[in-house]
Amino acid sequence: MSSQARQPDPFEDFDDADDSFTQNYEAADAIDLNDPFEDLPDDDLQPLTPPSGLTRQALTTAGFSGAEVGVSELMGDELGAVSIPRIGIHFFPENDTTLQACDTAALDRRMARAQSLVRRGGIEEAIAAYQHEPTPSLLIVESSQTAHGLLEQLGRLAEVCDTNTKVVVIGAHNDISLYRELIRQGVSEYMVAPVKPLQLIKSIATLFNDPETPFVGRAIAFIGARGGAGSSVLAHNFAHSLSEVMQANTVIADYDLPFGTAGLDFNQDPLQGMADALNEPERLDPVLLDRMLTRCTERLSLFSAPASLDQDYLADEQAFEEVTRKVRSVAPFIVMDLPHIWTPWLKKCLIAADEVVIVATPDLASLRNAKNLIELLKSFRPNDNPPRVVLNQVDMPGRPEIPVKDFTAALGVAPVCTIAFDAKTFGQAANNGQMIAECAPASKAHEALLTLTATITGRAPETKKKAASSSLIGKFFPKKK
Repeated sequence: MSSQARQPDPFEDFDDADDSFTQNYEAADAIDLNDPFEDLPDDDLQPLTPPSGLTRQALTTAGFSGAEVGVSELMGDELGAVSIPRIGIHFFPENDTTLQACDTAALDRRMARAQSLVRRGGIEEAIAAYQHEPTPSLLIVESSQTAHGLLEQLGRLAEVCDTNTKVVVIGAHNDISLYRELIRQGVSEYMVAPVKPLQLIKSIATLFNDPETPFVGRAIAFIGARGGAGSSVLAHNFAHSLSEVMQANTVIADYDLPFGTAGLDFNQDPLQGMADALNEPERLDPVLLDRMLTRCTERLSLFSAPASLDQDYLADEQAFEEVTRKVRSVAPFIVMDLPHIWTPWLKKCLIAADEVVIVATPDLASLRNAKNLIELLKSFRPNDNPPRVVLNQVDMPGRPEIPVKDFTAALGVAPVCTIAFDAKTFGQAANNGQMIAECAPASKAHEALLTLTATITGRAPETKKKAASSSLIGKFFPKKK
């Protein structure tokens, strides 16, 4: 098994005489059990209360877990970009709470490439299991023993661990001395129970971080509940709002290879960027990707589809996965414009996205399809936000519709926003190759798009104050607030 990238050791200035938890550790007696705890009885280990104002990184360095300081709440959106590599991960929890957290983490979408195995029994079960079988790349074990007992267990575990195996310990004591001793003995991380699924995933990602790909943008997938729902138009306007209102660098990835409209909506005539990348995904390096992107504005780029029928598009799901991974390395936000089809690669794109926006219309077919999508994504993404729903083309003249209240009750999810049918505004924007913010900034559709942007990003757009009236009437008769 290839060796993993060495993580910085915050205690490398200490004596490394017995830093051999996973290398040439001959017996448990090699640990001086009376060294860090000789003046403290087992039952008198003093837990440290983390001071206020520390960052998550500082708390981790000090040995605190999220159980005391709410690290899972501090993780924020960056966890959505985490992708665990193709490694073996074995969990050995002791209690029911940790068992449930390990089961949930193992089924998370970010762990899809890893081979996970959950066995109950803690460190003792791990020691018995690896007497006659090799250890995986990562071993996560739990023990409720006191400090001395935990160190004795880890000494016996070290005798059956392979050299390259990383070990994460879940313990019952929130003690800085214990943490430092475990790190000195070669343990990769120490976490205090109870632990959360996202906390486990974050720790795994930190241990196996790829230094060559330090940045991964946030992927937001748009898909229509049925054909003609307007998901592409909203995806493009949403991306424009991200880049202009939120001042965030954004890339639109048009996955509708034969019929994509991103080029038309932005009045661009780009090259066949997406198709070329999917044909040879291994050649897509940062230089080539930069050439394939079409710059629409200062902060908005387009990775377009060819929108032609002169070839068959037969790329497999691995090609889509590889291209998506590389596109996510070039900007903080990636807006994925997905076609209304159902294939293995599209299902994977939806499950792997950080946010999913379902665009529906107030009719029965949209209601059924949206409900099916929501139920499927909830089963595959138990630790993520539920899909966002946008109800589009509401109040179309002459068309019978399901009322918004009834649509919401049947769907079980309230729409983030509703957009009224406005053929004139959207038609004018499409014909001019403009966005709604450019041709109708005061429209209700633009307000709805701002609401959607603020909901997904968690940032409220700055409102520009109107200039004071300079007219004579305005001076003497100002408007009441």
